[in-house]
Amino acid sequence: MSYIAPEIKDKFETLSFDLKNMILERNVQLYTMNDLINVLEKIVAEAEG
Repeated sequence: MSYIAPEIKDKFETLSFDLKNMILERNVQLYTMNDLINVLEKIVAEAEG
């Protein structure tokens, strides 16, 4: 189950519905903005390649 830390929850909520779902489906633990950025970069890389 994914976890989004309260410190970055407001940034996470600015993402689109579909993108949030893609992140949550990955069962990731997001504690910092760097964690969130890393997941977003992986999603982009997968979409491109």
